[in-house]
Amino acid sequence: MLFEDFFRPAVWSVSDLTRYIRDLVTSDDNLRELWVQGEVSNFKVASSGHAYFTLKDGDAQLPCVMWKPQVLRQQRRFLPRDGDAVEAHGYIDIYAAGGRYQFYVDRFNAAGAGDLHREFERLKAKLEAEGLFDDARKRPLPRFPRRIGVVTSATGAALRDMLQTLRRRYPLAEVVLAPALVQGQEAPAAIVAALQALNERVHPDVIIVARGGGSLEDLWAFNDEAVVRAVAASPTPVISGVGHETDFTLTDFAADLRAPTPTGAAEQAVPHQDELRRVLAGLETRLNRAMLASLTARRADLLRLEGRLARRVPLQRVFSQMQQLDELERRATDALRHRLALQAARLRGLEDRLEALNPLAVLRRGYALVTNERGEVVRRAADVAAGETVRVQLAEGSLRARVTAREDNAL
Repeated sequence: MLFEDFFRPAVWSVSDLTRYIRDLVTSDDNLRELWVQGEVSNFKVASSGHAYFTLKDGDAQLPCVMWKPQVLRQQRRFLPRDGDAVEAHGYIDIYAAGGRYQFYVDRFNAAGAGDLHREFERLKAKLEAEGLFDDARKRPLPRFPRRIGVVTSATGAALRDMLQTLRRRYPLAEVVLAPALVQGQEAPAAIVAALQALNERVHPDVIIVARGGGSLEDLWAFNDEAVVRAVAASPTPVISGVGHETDFTLTDFAADLRAPTPTGAAEQAVPHQDELRRVLAGLETRLNRAMLASLTARRADLLRLEGRLARRVPLQRVFSQMQQLDELERRATDALRHRLALQAARLRGLEDRLEALNPLAVLRRGYALVTNERGEVVRRAADVAAGETVRVQLAEGSLRARVTAREDNAL
C-alpha cells in the first residue's frame, strides 16, 4: 500500500450512502410521525391501487405515496383532488431505487382539520376527566326492544339503510324517527332537541344516533360538547352509529355502545328474527320438558294423596266395617250350623235311645203287651186269675182273651 493511500478520503458506494442517509432519517423521531400541510398536485391512483402525488407550497415540493389499504380506507371519508389544501399524516423515508426521500401518507384531512383535531383532543380529555366516557356508566341494551328511537337526517341514506336492516332482522319493533340536521352549525342543537323529544314524549327502549360517513368537518356536530353531554345524560340507552368504521367521534365514547356504521347500529339494536326463532324453539322445548316433568310429578302426588284419602275417608271406614260385619255374619252362621249339627246329632241319639225304650218297638219284634181289665200291665202270671179277661196289645192291633189256665213257672 502506498503511503499516500492513508490520506485518501473514503469512497462510498451509492447503495452505502443511500443506506446511511436512510438510517439517519429513520432514526429521527420527528420524521417518524408528522402532519404536513400543503397543496395536492398530480394526484393519481395507479392500477396497483397505490396513490402517488405531490404536496407543495410556494417554495418546495414533497413527493408522497399512499399504499392501497390506506387509499381504500380514505375513500370512505375524503380523497383529495389536485389543488386541494390538505393536512396529511405519515412518515418520511428514503426511496432507494429512485434516490429520493418520500412522504408515506396514511390519512388526509382537509386544511384546517388540524385545528379541529386539537379541539377534539382537548374536549375529549375534558369530558373523559369528568367521567362521561367511563365504562361503568355504560348500560346494557334491551334484548328485545319494542320501540326504537332514531336520531338522524330524514333524507339521508343512513336512515334508509337502518330501516331496511331493522325490518329484515326484527320487524316486531316500532321505529320512531326524530329528524335532525346532522351537519352544519345548526346540527348540534337539532340533535340535542331530537334526543330530548324522544326521551320526554316517546320513551323508546333504545335510541340510535347516526349519520353516514364524511370528513372530520362533516362529522363535527357529533363532537359538539352539548351533543356529547345529551347522549351521556339520556335516560334511554344510546347506540352511536356515526360515519364509517375508521371514524371516531366523542358521541361514540359517550354512547352506551359504539357501532361502526349506521347499519351496524341497527344490527346491534335488535336480534335477528332467525336467532329469535331459535331462542323460542329452545324455550318451547324446555317448557314442554318442564311441563311434562311437572305433570308427572303432580300425577304421582295426586295418586299418593288419593291413596291417603281413600284410607281416611268415612266411606272407607264403612266399607271396612261392612267387611267386618260380613265376617262376623259368616262366623255366626258357621257357629250356628255347627251347633245345630251337634244338637241334631244329640237328638238323633236321644231318638235312638227312645226308640230302643219304645214298647211298640219291642212289640214289633214279636212281643205283646198284656194288661188286665184295670189297665194294669200284667208282668207275672200270678197277677191274673183263671177266667179273667186280659187285653193283648200287638204291634198291629190288640186282642181280648180270657185266661183259661195259669202257669207260674218262669222260662
